[in-house]
Amino acid sequence: MTAMKSLSLQKRESLGKGPNRRLRAEQMIPCVFYSGQGDNFALQAPAKDLVKLYDEVGRTTVFNIEYHENGKKIVRPALFWSVQFHPVKRAFTHIDFYGVDLNKEVRLVVPLEFVGVAKGTKLGGHLETYREQITVKGKPLSIPARVCVDISDLGVNDVLHVADLKLPEGVSAAMTANFAVVSVVTREAAEAEEAGAAG
Repeated sequence: MTAMKSLSLQKRESLGKGPNRRLRAEQMIPCVFYSGQGDNFALQAPAKDLVKLYDEVGRTTVFNIEYHENGKKIVRPALFWSVQFHPVKRAFTHIDFYGVDLNKEVRLVVPLEFVGVAKGTKLGGHLETYREQITVKGKPLSIPARVCVDISDLGVNDVLHVADLKLPEGVSAAMTANFAVVSVVTREAAEAEEAGAAG
């Protein structure tokens, strides 16, 4: 198992818009940690460390947050929960972390990554993608960063559903129905659908 990434933070004593604005001017980002038990507390972290970690783990990979309290180092597994960006610059303005229990299931939205070239498209078919992400459930360390979907064997009029996705052991789709994910349709069907949407 790959070692979990870590992020070092400091407890944040001053709250409110003014102190938060001063923090961001110092390249520090205000954060809040929410535990699974319902409590929360304010933290702050260097902007560059947050950007680096977010680029590496996204919203589906668990990491450790570390901070000191009463002279003692505290380590808690967490996920990025709510991420707020500056409206113009690609810069964080506020982060919410969600604390997880590594032995309890969570539900997360995971992106789909389509790989390969559908054989049906080589025969004149048109690839239709219906979903770009799905909700899955499993223990935090089992949730994948993305679900790879091999579309190579899709022929004309073939449909791949949620139940056809290959998920890691211990992870399952948390969907209410077996939705279609991707298919190869005839050009005529694709054109008729586009015409209907335009009308």
